[in-house]
Amino acid sequence: MPVKKSSAATLLSQWQAKLQNRSLKVGIMGMGYVGLPLGLLFAEKGLQVVGVDPDEHRSKALNQGRSPIRHIKNARVKAAVTSGMFRATADPAALKDVDAVLICVPTPLTKQREPDLSYVESSTEWVAANIKPGCLVVLESTTYPGTTRDIVAPILKKAGFKPGTNVFLAYSPEREDPNNATFSTASIPKVVGGTDATSGKLAAVLYEQIISKVVPVTSAEVAEAAKLLENIFRSVNIAMVNELKIVFDRMGIDIWEVIDAASTKPFGYMAFYPGPGLGGHCIPIDPFYLTWKARQY
Repeated sequence: MPVKKSSAATLLSQWQAKLQNRSLKVGIMGMGYVGLPLGLLFAEKGLQVVGVDPDEHRSKALNQGRSPIRHIKNARVKAAVTSGMFRATADPAALKDVDAVLICVPTPLTKQREPDLSYVESSTEWVAANIKPGCLVVLESTTYPGTTRDIVAPILKKAGFKPGTNVFLAYSPEREDPNNATFSTASIPKVVGGTDATSGKLAAVLYEQIISKVVPVTSAEVAEAAKLLENIFRSVNIAMVNELKIVFDRMGIDIWEVIDAASTKPFGYMAFYPGPGLGGHCIPIDPFYLTWKARQY
């Protein structure tokens, strides 16, 4: 059953009112390098935040003002906790009063190099068991197109919710680059796509509170695919330039001079440089998410 225009407009109006008087509450599943920066930004903007992480030691450390993430300073965490705007817990029951919850959990590969969505599934089950009707649920974890609609939505439905009616569901891919001195969580543009129009609007309104530029797209699938495209683009070009270095070395050609020469072309070329190869949480993994999904077509 789709959301009626009147009820959607009413909900958006209620959200705007809550944001204006700073009474909107945000829950975040996962207090890692994605969830913690988001939580701190919301708290610093005057919104109540509860971070849920199954690691009790991590939750305790956060409540004591100690950051488990190297590039996030203890002083920033302590300030958020002291302000009363931020707290952490291992108990998902803390989500019962939130208006929005962001799922920021790992999406690794299985031993067979297939998508492992167990963290997404278990986190969504926790969310579904505790949130109230009217809550917005946003998945941030990198994944293949269709995950939000085909994996997250059915879990919410099983708990009695109807996405687009009494719960709202969207996808917004994390784009964290820890220790990047130029781009931070707040300054990296945020792509947002809902499983329905109202969900997309609510998610965009939420992220506009903390992100300098929000980029709405027409669906959750577009947002999911965008994250894979940008990371697979990087992985392919990183691998290619390393292969070219090997070949050019054997030819007695300086790869660095070649790149400098190619970079003089003002269009159609983007420089990549030889290095240690693929690394990080996303770049080496994301191609496998797409190839796994692509086999279904």
